[in-house]
Amino acid sequence: MIPDFLVTHSGGFHADELLSSVVLTRLFPQARLVRSRAPEWITAGADRIIYDVGGAYDAEGGIFDHHQRGAPVREDGQPYSSFGLIWKHYGRAYLSALGVPDAHAEMMHASFDAKFVLPVDLMDNGALNPSVAGPLADLTFPALIETLKPVFDDNEPGADDRAFQAALSIARSFVEAGLAQSAAKLRAESLVFQAIEAAGPSHVVELPMGMPFRAAIVKAGADHLLFVVHPRDRDWCLTGIRRADEGFELRADLPAAWAGLSNGELEAVCGVEGASFCHKGLFIAAAKTREAALAMAELAVREALSSAS
Repeated sequence: MIPDFLVTHSGGFHADELLSSVVLTRLFPQARLVRSRAPEWITAGADRIIYDVGGAYDAEGGIFDHHQRGAPVREDGQPYSSFGLIWKHYGRAYLSALGVPDAHAEMMHASFDAKFVLPVDLMDNGALNPSVAGPLADLTFPALIETLKPVFDDNEPGADDRAFQAALSIARSFVEAGLAQSAAKLRAESLVFQAIEAAGPSHVVELPMGMPFRAAIVKAGADHLLFVVHPRDRDWCLTGIRRADEGFELRADLPAAWAGLSNGELEAVCGVEGASFCHKGLFIAAAKTREAALAMAELAVREALSSAS
């Protein structure tokens, strides 16, 4: 069905119907977005998709509400909001519209559902309190969406609808940028796998450019790798590999003697012509040439292995 209308409720808005609108307006750009509670609009019809209003969940009938008794829940019993329902039925088509390859679509659909859609669903249903985010509670996505509503004494006609449209543009930017990053990580994964294979038993892997690499290294089981080298604009980068997604501990630090040095001072200490910088935190260094970066990497490996023995 190609709808003529996308219908959600009028008045104040929340993250769930706003994010549903991000998906649906991308898929059906010719459809008119209607915000109304009038019975003639929120009654199912062949020309419309209705969401977050209407009192029913009937995917074939094009109505996706979650406020009624017997509202739909996931297989594990967790509640849907309208966003979860729209994502369930239209998310894959949305990813395709964004150019996500078929080979990556299912993985991205499930990952986005777990990391982004489900938290919105839970918060909208009162099953998750933003306070679990601690000091960041007011910076959660649903909380930030709330700040885009008109203030209480803005009585200008159409204020809610104008705010909704402005928030829709902002929300679209975040959602689609986030999905673009996820798609890029999957593209990077295959490049990292190729580089790992080319590196063989070496403790250093050389990548053709800067890219997300840790997840692919872990997935490949390349526990022997300690450092990554890649070109960067006008120089070359040498970086460590974090042990875990959280925290900053590395599999191996760069040599302590390099900390905070640059150019001639660093060259004198490490003995590599072209060494140009080492962060005081010992997680990243730079060199003017590929050869210099690889030479620094080998020195770092030698020291790391010596310290570990």
